[in-house]
Amino acid sequence: MRAFLRGLLAVVLGLVAGSAVNMGLILLGGQLVPPPAGADTSTTEGLQAAMPLFEARHFLFPFLAHALGTFAGALLATWVAGRISKVPALLVGLLFLAGGIASCFMLPAPRWFEALDVVLAYLPFAWLGHVLVRRPKP
Repeated sequence: MRAFLRGLLAVVLGLVAGSAVNMGLILLGGQLVPPPAGADTSTTEGLQAAMPLFEARHFLFPFLAHALGTFAGALLATWVAGRISKVPALLVGLLFLAGGIASCFMLPAPRWFEALDVVLAYLPFAWLGHVLVRRPKP
């Protein structure tokens, strides 16, 4: 029971930390790569309407936010869980992946970005976060 609670805490903390990193990078990206003129990205409806105006450079920070947010969450989850089990890190990756897939249905992003994002940003970075923290088996 104690290991389960520690794993649950690890996943929750990983989701919170990963979400904070994600949001920070999204906000930073909006400052470094401003949206097209006249685009209102403050609401979901405005973002949907502006999406056809976006260029490839506008998708760099969303990808980094998804990948590095998942990475940070998985890294923290592995550390909190005891650095042996990969389950908390993979759960963080799967939950962020579910959010990424949901985003594909909510926002009309280009298919190339959706494919790149879903395939490369979530599970590979969750695995990498786990691998960089795990303790080698004796």
